[in-house]
Amino acid sequence: MRQVLERRHDDLVVVLENIHDAHNASAILRSCDAFGVGRITLVYTNQVFPEISGGVAAKVEKWLQIERYESAGACVSALKSEGIRVYATQLTDDAQDYLGTDFSGPSAIVLGNEHAGCSAEMVALADAAIIVPMAGFVQSLNVSVAAAVILAEMARQRRDREAEWTPRKAELERSWIERESSRR
Repeated sequence: MRQVLERRHDDLVVVLENIHDAHNASAILRSCDAFGVGRITLVYTNQVFPEISGGVAAKVEKWLQIERYESAGACVSALKSEGIRVYATQLTDDAQDYLGTDFSGPSAIVLGNEHAGCSAEMVALADAAIIVPMAGFVQSLNVSVAAAVILAEMARQRRDREAEWTPRKAELERSWIERESSRR
């Protein structure tokens, strides 16, 4: 448990905004764990968070810190109060290529609904919009694939930087140990 926590970056957050497909949400959670992102924020304003698929998510949700917010404004305000830059994935004219985005500092990526993308409010509140440029006929990747691609770049940019041991990680380690001890 300690080794996993030592590789996690507390200042990376993935925000799911109204993702409706359970397989997509589950695959995103799995990718978050795989790339060392342990903080997930849910903003569900017009639908219910889908039931996580244990097979797809490989049961990682029990190891993730999942926060919920009632609005894009509350979510972004909380993230920015921690000094976290917010990047909304959205096909806009001014969206920047994710490969040109500096994720070395505290960063959150917002992944929007499969059909509508991020809400207009979320895009307006974000520090910038980012995209994964396409070379083919399709306009975008599946949201869970886009998440994995962006998370891989975030991890690459931080590969040589050690994650800090923080009070949040210490508390999380205690809760994991207690939970696992109580299961025996």
